[in-house]
Amino acid sequence: MVNSFLKYISFEKRYSSHTVTSYQNDLRQFSNFIAEKFNTTDSAKATHLMVRSWVLSLMDDGISPKSVNRKIASIRSYYKFLLRRELIEKDPTSRVKLLKTAKELPNFADEKELVIELDGDSFKEGFKGSQQRVIMELLYGTGIRLSELLGLKASDINRHDRTIKVLGKRNKERIIPISAGLIQIIDDYINEKNHTFSSHPNDYLIVNNNGGKAYPMLVYRTVKEYLNNLSSVEKKSPHTLRHTFATHLLNKGADLNAVKDLLGHSSLAATQVYTHNSLEKLKAVFDQAHPKA
Repeated sequence: MVNSFLKYISFEKRYSSHTVTSYQNDLRQFSNFIAEKFNTTDSAKATHLMVRSWVLSLMDDGISPKSVNRKIASIRSYYKFLLRRELIEKDPTSRVKLLKTAKELPNFADEKELVIELDGDSFKEGFKGSQQRVIMELLYGTGIRLSELLGLKASDINRHDRTIKVLGKRNKERIIPISAGLIQIIDDYINEKNHTFSSHPNDYLIVNNNGGKAYPMLVYRTVKEYLNNLSSVEKKSPHTLRHTFATHLLNKGADLNAVKDLLGHSSLAATQVYTHNSLEKLKAVFDQAHPKA
């Protein structure tokens, strides 16, 4: 039944391979727990007590509330799947409540600091410098996810309309506008790439130092190298540039629904977390400028 569920979320729900693997690991972990503690290998026969005991064991192991909630969501989806197919009569997760978590605000870079870094002379000549620059500019200039960046192909760039086509979560396509300056940066990089790896061309836009498809750690190292030069950033990851993209747009007065579409969020709730940062900036302006502040 677990295999049927994994096929369902993979092919019908079109979850990413990373998400499917996470669900699989969570279900395996739960199955191992009830087998050891309750002497049953059939997860379909799990009870509320078993689920609650598992959650308590995760907390005792020091797993963060956020991670525990993700695991609860995994098995909850599994039992809803079984219930819809009438393979069980009762959902053992129905009375399991999510843990309270501290609200984390998105970490983002200061606008002036980041622009100075990107427009400066920190990028070296040749393929490596061009590769690093296009990675940084694409992440900040479009707000795309790491997986979306790695999946980009040269054919996804529309120079006439100044847009890129991105394949997001659940294989949903979206079109993102880009600046003329970013088009030029992409073209300069492609020329360097074609010159450096003329004997074995690769259709993927971002390639590694050997001309093959780039891997996540290459992007992480690039982002960390350049964000290390910024004093305003605590976390230094590709997602930080996605947060920065959204925050800077909203600070400049962008419509929340437009930012939602640019980020590829399925609901407005996921985008609203960025409004807090914008509100803090408005408060700072008010405190500085209003006579009665």
